[in-house]
This record gives sequence, structure tokens and C-alpha cells, in this order.
Amino acid sequence: MNTFSKYVIGFTGVIVVLIYGQSILIPLIFALLLWFTIRVFSSISEKIPGYGKLVPNKVKKVLSAVFVFYILYFFTQIIFSSFNSIIQSHHDYNENLSNLISLINNEFQIDLKSYIKNQSAEISIAGFAEILFDAISNIVSSTLLIIIFTIFIFIEEKHFSKKLNQFLSESKAEYKSLSNTLEKIEWSVAKYLGIKTLSSLLTGFLSLIVFYICDLNFAVFWAFLIFLLNYIPTIGSLLATLFPVAFSMLQFGEFTTASIILVVVGAIQIIIGNLIEPRWMGNSMNISPLISILSLMFWGLIWGTTGMIVSVPFTVVIIIILSEIEGTRPLAILLSEKGDISEKE
Repeated sequence: MNTFSKYVIGFTGVIVVLIYGQSILIPLIFALLLWFTIRVFSSISEKIPGYGKLVPNKVKKVLSAVFVFYILYFFTQIIFSSFNSIIQSHHDYNENLSNLISLINNEFQIDLKSYIKNQSAEISIAGFAEILFDAISNIVSSTLLIIIFTIFIFIEEKHFSKKLNQFLSESKAEYKSLSNTLEKIEWSVAKYLGIKTLSSLLTGFLSLIVFYICDLNFAVFWAFLIFLLNYIPTIGSLLATLFPVAFSMLQFGEFTTASIILVVVGAIQIIIGNLIEPRWMGNSMNISPLISILSLMFWGLIWGTTGMIVSVPFTVVIIIILSEIEGTRPLAILLSEKGDISEKE
């Protein structure tokens, strides 16, 4: 069996594990992200005068965990409350929907009304909201598993460095190399998540102001949806803009407000996503734009929305690991943006 065949078999095996093991792997990924977030908050809290020196590290982690869980609970309540309100009030938009369909029929000379009638059993605002509600419920239903994973990750963290040192005790060079690789991965993922969170918060906040000015219903929910979808590279910002635009047409039954939201929120997305965020990121991600798109499609195909969200950090981790192995360094160079796999800003 030649080397190429081994790579094909290995790659196929990994894909099979990713697809059929997603019920366990996805909660584990969320648990790792949660563990990572708590660690970041704990590190930030050390810079607070008095608190950083007086409070023990274990207490800091517990308080950081409580703070993070409270934030998650707060936003979860917003999501469920908004979905419930949309489901209960969907009858309020039926008249606007009919007016909108008639307006489109008159403007574009198409028989959209007949098509909607034929598909009325399939197309429903309440049904669409319930589908989204079920999707969120599936994530929340695995919360217990995520929490359990997170607890055991924290327990394992305490002894991981010691076990790794003992495992590679005969080769200090390998231990140092592996430690450097793990530090590089942590630094890259931390910077990506930190900057992505800041840019998403800024985008969501500015969009919220636009929604309030336009008197859009459920403004907080749509702003939060923009914040959340911005974690999906490329297409996330597009979807995040289209959802409130579509809802504004249902709410007002005309295109003027929707056009304003589309232009203003779209401009916010373009300015932050294409000008501000790249400046903050620098070259820390070091991913080819083509590879970024292909990675988005690959992980999205395997894990859906979750895969799209983690596609960039996963690709960064893969490039870093490939760059540390002599035989796969050329592949890491091809996947990188400029071919300089040692670059880190």
C-alpha cells in the first residue's frame, strides 16, 4: 500500500468519525469553547486591582464560570422569549403579507399570489419560527452534556501538563516542540475568537440602533442574531442582514423601511467585516481566502451551522499542526495565505 492510499484511507476514516460521531463531538466542541471562554475571563479578571491578587485562582474560575453561564442564560431567555412572541403574533402580519404579495404581483407582473396559495400548507411564518425553535431546542437539550464535558476538561487541565511531561520525559525537545505548538494554537484561537466577538458585538450594537430608529419589532433579537451569525465567515453577515430585512417587509408591508435597513446594516457589515476586522486580525489567521471558503463549505456540509462557526479556528489549528510536522509542511504552506507558516503577529 503506497503513501497516497494510506492518506485516502485515513482521510475517509476521519470523515466517517466526524459524521457519525457528531452527537458527541459537537457538545465536546462547545464544551471546549466554554472552557476556553471561562479561562479567558479568568485571565482578564486577574488584571482587576485587588481582585486579581486577593482572590484564589480556583475561586476566579468559579466566579468566571458563573458569569459566563449567566450571560448564556440571559441570551437564551431572549431567544426563547422572542421566538414565543413571533409564534404568538404571526397572525398580525398576515394582512401585511397579503399586501406585500399584491405589491410584488403589480410591480413585477408575476402571479406570486397563486404560487403562495398552492404552497400555503408548506409556507407559514409560525411553521418557520417553530423550525428555528426546534433547532435551538436541540442545542439547549445537549446543555447538560456540554456542562459535564466542561467540568471534566477543567479537572483534566490540572494534570495535563504533568502527564504530558512524563509521557515525553525521554525527549525534552519533543515536549518543548509540542508545548510550543499548543501555545501557538491557543494564541491563534484566542485572538480569532476575541476579535470576532468584539467585531460581532460592534456590528450587533450598531444594527440595534438602526432597528430602534426604524421601529422594527424584536430589535434586540435581530441584533443578537446578527451578533451570532457573524461568527460564520462570509455568508454569515449576508444572512444576518437578510433576516431583519425580510421581517421588516412583513411588519410594514412595504419596501421602504426594508431598503433602509438593507443599505445601512449592509454598510455596517461591509465596513466592519472588510475594513476594521482585517486590521484587528492582522496576519494571525494566515489562511488562504480560497481555503477559508472551502473550509466553510466542508465543515458546513459535515456539521451544519456548528461546522460553519468553527471552520476558521479548525483550519488554523490544522495549518499549525501540519507546519510542525516535517512531512506535511509543504501542505501547510499551500493552505496558508502568503506561504509564510512561521508568521505570527
